[in-house]
Amino acid sequence: MTPQRFSIRLHGGIDPRRSIELAAAAEASGFHCVWFAENAFDRGVLPAAAACAAATRRVGIGIGVFNPYNRHPTLIAMEIGALDELARCRARLGIGSGIASATQRMGLGSDHSLAAVRDAINIVRGLLSGQDVDYRGRAFSAINASLEYAVLRRDIPLLMAARGEQALRLCGRIADGLMISNMCPPEFTRHAVAVVADAARQAGRCAPADVIQYVPCALCADADEARHLAKEALARMLPGFWSLAQRVGAAKSALLRAENLSEADFAGAVERLRAGVDAAAAIDDRFVAAFALAGTAGECVAQARQYFEAGATELALGFVGLQPEDAMRSLGEAFCSSTSCSSLGESA
Repeated sequence: MTPQRFSIRLHGGIDPRRSIELAAAAEASGFHCVWFAENAFDRGVLPAAAACAAATRRVGIGIGVFNPYNRHPTLIAMEIGALDELARCRARLGIGSGIASATQRMGLGSDHSLAAVRDAINIVRGLLSGQDVDYRGRAFSAINASLEYAVLRRDIPLLMAARGEQALRLCGRIADGLMISNMCPPEFTRHAVAVVADAARQAGRCAPADVIQYVPCALCADADEARHLAKEALARMLPGFWSLAQRVGAAKSALLRAENLSEADFAGAVERLRAGVDAAAAIDDRFVAAFALAGTAGECVAQARQYFEAGATELALGFVGLQPEDAMRSLGEAFCSSTSCSSLGESA
């Protein structure tokens, strides 16, 4: 059966010491992995990831994602190999081209994004495998390069963040897994998984084993309070994602795959938010149903199954509210109760 796992999503906006506490709670609750999302101009995630690797024993330590424009593929290989050594073979790596506008604010070019990701995966995979890499790519190259230490695992899985059709097909051809961002509904997940699987089949490969999806989660004993918290979280994300959608067709297409939401619905919600309307009034329950898990523990488990049935193998949850430790524990108990599993991270 397809794995059905819960993980936690952390990011550079969280104090590294708080990240250690949350990683320990995730491990205690049986979660599969701690994923670190690195965003431009926020804290770099490597210090927190390394600290969490040292403070835990079982839970995976994932980077989702590194961007080759501001971290050359040779450096990515150097760092993920070292992190995997510290984590004793628990590191996981996602690679993506990032947000072009943020990359441009660094004074870096962001052209040829597909070539950049392809080059990065090929270079990183070659270096981690112990090869002498002589690779000349369209965006990045490594000339007679090799790592000067022996990595513990030569086959660390390399996942790819993808949303557009060409990126999804590239993922199917070369990556070991797919990473799907926030604000992508289950309908998009189903489409993306099908495209990736078709591209893998045409390339003579097995479909990538891992499909990790970021989803915000508001879990409370009071379901109405949970939905309110989810609306506040979505209100913080929606204007940025809608702005991106105006520049990137793939971003708009992903949003508009949500059932019961039209382009006018998105535009109206963003207009209300920018006018200062409260999140609860600006965003209705359709947005919560499309882009978040919200409710009691049992309700969140039921909602999560939509993503699993669409092909996701792992949900990396961004917990909303003041007590994510309690939410993780409640979710783990509810999920295991519903599946008779002995460990949330190992359920299938």
